[in-house]
Amino acid sequence: MCLGIPTKIVEIVDEEMAIVEVDGVKREISLLLTPDAKVGDYVIVHAGFAIQILDRTEAEDTLTIFTEMAEKIQRQRERVRKKRLTDRFN
Repeated sequence: MCLGIPTKIVEIVDEEMAIVEVDGVKREISLLLTPDAKVGDYVIVHAGFAIQILDRTEAEDTLTIFTEMAEKIQRQRERVRKKRLTDRFN
């Protein structure tokens, strides 16, 4: 199973390649399957290929949800870590 994370195109290198960015991480991808993609578009990337252009609002909403999920997971990990430390020393 693949989790498709919206990824923003920040630069078109040539007709077939682009630079995308998500959460500060940039990488080069192929545009062979999405030749109409342009800078500013959000795409789903699989195995180094943009496979679908996304609606900007939906992509940004999805990224917000992923950020909120990651923050909740981090808070839960902190609670578990603190409980383990408390249990260890009590």
